[in-house]
Amino acid sequence: MDLPGVDVVRLVAVAAVLYSHIAFYLIDDLGTGWWGIDLTYEVLVKGAGLNQHLSSVGVTAFMMLTGMLVTRSAIRQDRRKFLIARAARLLPAFWVAILAAVVLVWLGINGTFSGHTTVSVSDAFLSFFLGAFFLKPQVIVLGVVWTLAAQISFYLWCVAGRSLLRTAPVAVPMLGAVLCMLVLLYNLYIPEPYTVPFLSKIASTLPTLFLGQIVYFGWAGLISLRALLAAMFAQIAVIVMATDINVYWSGTRYLWTVSVVFAAVVLVARYDGRFARSAVVAWVATRSYCIYLTHTLVMYRIYENTVGLVGTTAAIVLLLIGCGLVAEALYRSVEVPAAHWIKSRWLTPKQAASDERTAAPTRA
Repeated sequence: MDLPGVDVVRLVAVAAVLYSHIAFYLIDDLGTGWWGIDLTYEVLVKGAGLNQHLSSVGVTAFMMLTGMLVTRSAIRQDRRKFLIARAARLLPAFWVAILAAVVLVWLGINGTFSGHTTVSVSDAFLSFFLGAFFLKPQVIVLGVVWTLAAQISFYLWCVAGRSLLRTAPVAVPMLGAVLCMLVLLYNLYIPEPYTVPFLSKIASTLPTLFLGQIVYFGWAGLISLRALLAAMFAQIAVIVMATDINVYWSGTRYLWTVSVVFAAVVLVARYDGRFARSAVVAWVATRSYCIYLTHTLVMYRIYENTVGLVGTTAAIVLLLIGCGLVAEALYRSVEVPAAHWIKSRWLTPKQAASDERTAAPTRA
């Protein structure tokens, strides 16, 4: 199944994530403003009813894409090949970004994203395996990578349920919704010393991945309309529960925001116009993971060192250029060569070539 518009969705998701972090920084941290934020607020926040600063818009789009594309891979590939391919694509660049984040904190250039003035060696080590997110209080050297915990959970759920994916696919998101509800209820009713708050964040994010999975099932003709609607309502129930117990950090518009993003992804993912195949879209799509990993490491320092000289708009342009250059360096020096090396070591040449053909148009 060809999804030529997936790269356009990635472009929009990257733009939403960058905008969100710029808006939070300028408005909430610095107490300043920018005409671009005012315009976006009037059109998309006040007008369309999306979350303030477009919070969760980009993440939701990325998660839905992951749900669609990874489900296809999980069904087609055996478990070993699937996990190796996912690890090759995600881990090397992630580890380099975490190392850079730790070093920047130790040098005093950046702070942590959890308010700590420094980070211990043990907490730094845990960060390489997302373990510091599970501490109470959390020690966060690179805030954006929390989404990888939700993605990895989804990967493992697909691996565990691969037989169901091939025989009774609707059971995978339905059972996933039940598990998410149980996690939310656990943290709601268990005494605080025994809670694991980060698990609730994962459980409240997984429905967006399952929604993408359900879309793939529908497009591939793997489930009936009745099953599709039932699976979607199960994910909505999780989102409503998470909203009611204040798990989300994006306010009370989360369900509406997810609904708008869902509709946009469904409409755009199969778009096959000239724009979808343009060089700019292809560049952003292929570097989207590296942009996501590194932008918060550099954007704030670029802004604070340039805004006094060139003004707000030019400083934002410069930080976007800086983010692009850093992402390009990580993509060319780490993501691509490391993925190739891992696959050449752990997959047969035929398997590696097959994975590249499958992943190239979509970057799953």
